[in-house]
Amino acid sequence: MKELKGIYAITDETLTPLSTVIAQVEEALDAGAKLIQLREKSSSDEDLEEVARALQTLCDQKQATFFINDRVQLAKKIGADGVHVGFSDQTVKETRAEVGDQMLIGVSCYGDIERAKTAVKDGANYVAFGAFFPSKTKPKADVVSIEVIARAKSELEVPVCVIGGINRKNIHEIVQYQPEMYALVSDIFGSEDIKTAVTELDQLITKSN
Repeated sequence: MKELKGIYAITDETLTPLSTVIAQVEEALDAGAKLIQLREKSSSDEDLEEVARALQTLCDQKQATFFINDRVQLAKKIGADGVHVGFSDQTVKETRAEVGDQMLIGVSCYGDIERAKTAVKDGANYVAFGAFFPSKTKPKADVVSIEVIARAKSELEVPVCVIGGINRKNIHEIVQYQPEMYALVSDIFGSEDIKTAVTELDQLITKSN
């Protein structure tokens, strides 16, 4: 099973349009990103299939882990490493029953430790908490206390992912809690130089550990 640790680059319909997303993801992987999530809300599964297959192949080549956001059927169809489900999507238990034992499942838990515990019991491989800072890509997301990370690390036995407004200016506030996974959108794919962004983030994480 692939490792759930490191920089988790999440695509965005505006910042990574389908015409350029593969090249952008490759830049992020070459600079040290370890996990990729295809997050695309408005396209059909059919429209996304070719890109999703290409991204899975790319992640295999780079020894990275590839997740698809929400689209369980598409993840199954292309043999993705994993699927990430949010609050409004189907439950972890339903997802696990659908994808079997081999596929990884990540779940959004916001600031809710009890939700995370239930998700782990139902088969989640990692739990994501946030937003920890105001987020450009999810401006309506509630900001949760960074203390949640400490609780999650002490009470859960799966990797903890942090997400929401994290960037090179504030990541030092998060790193001291040593989450396993750092999910970013804007500070990677919204930057002028993706490779520099990932390299600098990686250095900031490594320096603090």
